[in-house]
Amino acid sequence: MKVNVEVDCTPEEARRAVGLPDLSPIHEKYVQTILGAMDGSAMEPELLENMMKNWAPMGDASMAFWRGLFDSAAGKKKD
Repeated sequence: MKVNVEVDCTPEEARRAVGLPDLSPIHEKYVQTILGAMDGSAMEPELLENMMKNWAPMGDASMAFWRGLFDSAAGKKKD
């Protein structure tokens, strides 16, 4: 026996149905902070750079790995 169930709902309705928290205020604050950092009014560029490095697992080593991976996929040669 095979049963197919289709649910037609918005992402917001799906989130509420499974009981996930509403993180949209946090997301909006994050987006505003990043946009402010881009124009230099909310955050110093060095602080943003440090934040991005901390998000990457293994810090600089991971960033170098991903950079090399993307460079090889794009056909760029290593220096």
